[in-house]
Amino acid sequence: MTKPFDDKHGTLVPAAERVWQGRRLESAADPRRREADCLLETAIEQYQLHQFQSALQAFQKALELYRGIQDGQGEGRAFAGLGVSYYALGNYPEAIACSFQSLALARQGLDRFTERQALANLGNAYRHLEDYDRALDYNQQSLRVSQDIFDQRGEMAALNNLGMTYRAMGDCLQALEVYRQSLSIARSLKDSQTEAQVLRNLGNAHHTLGNFAETVICYEQLLTLVRQRPQPQNEMSVLKNLASACYSLGDYVKAAAYQEQRLALARRLADNRTVEQVLENLAVTYELLGKSEQAIRCYEQRLAAVQAVVQERGGTSDTV
Repeated sequence: MTKPFDDKHGTLVPAAERVWQGRRLESAADPRRREADCLLETAIEQYQLHQFQSALQAFQKALELYRGIQDGQGEGRAFAGLGVSYYALGNYPEAIACSFQSLALARQGLDRFTERQALANLGNAYRHLEDYDRALDYNQQSLRVSQDIFDQRGEMAALNNLGMTYRAMGDCLQALEVYRQSLSIARSLKDSQTEAQVLRNLGNAHHTLGNFAETVICYEQLLTLVRQRPQPQNEMSVLKNLASACYSLGDYVKAAAYQEQRLALARRLADNRTVEQVLENLAVTYELLGKSEQAIRCYEQRLAAVQAVVQERGGTSDTV
């Protein structure tokens, strides 16, 4: 059985601060500022839709307009937006460079929300570069600023990202503690999307520590949330991790049940590669349960799935 637990997408990035409501009077008096603010709003919306390249361009245009009217607060927020966009695109050096400029402008203008965001960007980017001391420092600063300004969403994100840094450093016990705090805030805010993300990270940390029973609890709660918004690919990922945790726990009956559910989804999506992988794992699990007939059936079906994968690729295979 594979252990597919992965933190690649576990980072929480609080949404960039919107400017329109807070600056409506200023924007009404200055059409150039209104244009820049509208561009910034557009960039934020594009970022939230995962249109990162488009967001990057819009943040850059907004930055140029803010510079033209010498609006330091606007510049700071545009740089913060550039930072999260570069981070999303995996360009961590540029994310760091933009976030440092955002941080300097935010502190100069006493813009605590943008300061919090710039610090979060820096912590996340340094974690990906495996500079854990700096990542820890900036995430802790982001947490303190969030608490100072009573920004619960920022605090929730900072705690989650601290957990990811602690786990990357090998301190899973400390990671569990801050993940639990983040999860508590997510539940108090009734933010099911963030709750799901933190549950995944919490389950992964338990899995690293070998706390397989706790891993199963986290992932079963996660499965309930994922099924509220039917997304077959996400559901298959959760079922994969649940089956792996149950297998590690020695609960082969449950492992087989989750594998069967994942198999049904993969077949519905005509995902032959996943079908082949699940059938292989199912065969092994059924062998451990002493169910030879089911194991043989899975091996036979796996052979058909392998042949389907080969045909999809337009090639031939002499091995299974």
